[in-house]
Amino acid sequence: MAESSPVARGFPHLGTVRAAITALYRRLGGAGVRAYAPSLPASEVVFTDAEELYAGAQRIARAAVLHLRLPDARVVVGFRRSEHAATVELTSGPEYFVELNDRFRSHRRDVGAALAHEVTHVLLHRLGLGFAGERENEILTDTVAVYLGAGWLLLDAFREDALTRQKLGYLTPEEFGYVLAKRSLAFGEDPSPWFTSPRAYQAYTEGRSRALRDLRVPPLRAAGAMARMRYARDRHRGAAAPGAPYTFEGGGPGTRVLFDCPVCHQRLRVPVRGPVRARCGVCGTAWECDT
Repeated sequence: MAESSPVARGFPHLGTVRAAITALYRRLGGAGVRAYAPSLPASEVVFTDAEELYAGAQRIARAAVLHLRLPDARVVVGFRRSEHAATVELTSGPEYFVELNDRFRSHRRDVGAALAHEVTHVLLHRLGLGFAGERENEILTDTVAVYLGAGWLLLDAFREDALTRQKLGYLTPEEFGYVLAKRSLAFGEDPSPWFTSPRAYQAYTEGRSRALRDLRVPPLRAAGAMARMRYARDRHRGAAAPGAPYTFEGGGPGTRVLFDCPVCHQRLRVPVRGPVRARCGVCGTAWECDT
């Protein structure tokens, strides 16, 4: 939880974010991920000063539990002084204890964001899905929370003015925007009306621009003219240029091009033989390619 301190920007964790999306699709499958539509409604996480503190926190925790399809989990919410926004005690369940930072007693609009992250920890714990390393695992949690429709609240918690700034979670604002845009493109959802923070919406638009670039890389047929010219040059010499989003393997008639699925980032291998329709074996999405 960053407050009145510099906020990291840009896309420094993009590789881990994409690996997290791949891991999620591998664990749940395409149909399993799509079962999390639509997103958690903003109306279910509104928390005003008129509502009793603990009852309101429990209500929002329950909404996150149900959205993340954990109906047999019970989350008990408490508050204490801490350097962290929130923590969760992961046990065999069905009861899980979440402690929120005391500041949320008076900053209630962000209780839903903190709980979305912690309840996602519970989901990943039950799925047996995790990354090696604490920071990588927290990035996985942020990514899954957003991609499954609860974590847009984490991005909306990003606010900045002349005197203070606040950001929750481990992703940068632009990375949160990237994951949210990936979900939006995959689920046909428009999250823009949900934002209460102008800075968060700006980060979303920057993340969306990056996500759209994933749909326009060779050998996808939607790639731009300049990208296709570079691809044709690399294909002719049988080797990708440094930094290219594709590589080649084999030679002659058996040459294949390797590139990431724009949805789940599973590595795809497609014969180099002109127009071809490639289907991802992980998320099930089909792509028109010109290899």
